[in-house]
Amino acid sequence: MPRLGAVSLLVRDYDEAIAFYVGKLGFALGEDTDMGGGKRWVRVTPKGGETSLLLARATTPDQDARVGDQAGGRVWLFLETDDLVRDHAAWSAAGVVFRETPRDEPYGKVVVFEDLYGNAWDLIEPARTGD
Repeated sequence: MPRLGAVSLLVRDYDEAIAFYVGKLGFALGEDTDMGGGKRWVRVTPKGGETSLLLARATTPDQDARVGDQAGGRVWLFLETDDLVRDHAAWSAAGVVFRETPRDEPYGKVVVFEDLYGNAWDLIEPARTGD
């Protein structure tokens, strides 16, 4: 059965992106392979997740212009958590930029944050069925 293995994310620098996703958000570094010519195959995955981000260093002016704006300013990626309050507090302390305060929605608790380049993400604690 097909599954989504990775989503490509344009970055300016591999190491600064690894520092953000692994160091601040707590993702696992799944792979960092030198491909030669300054190119690396770098995959980071939320702990317990299956789909990775493939960190792709921008190499052309067009790609560089899209770093931080891969979705035209809209929320682009949706990261689920089992404890939004815990992660919001830890990430705030680590310097992650939040665009708002956490809020309750019919689908759960949610807050919008930015990655190191300004891409907007939703951090979501899904509502529990039966509550």
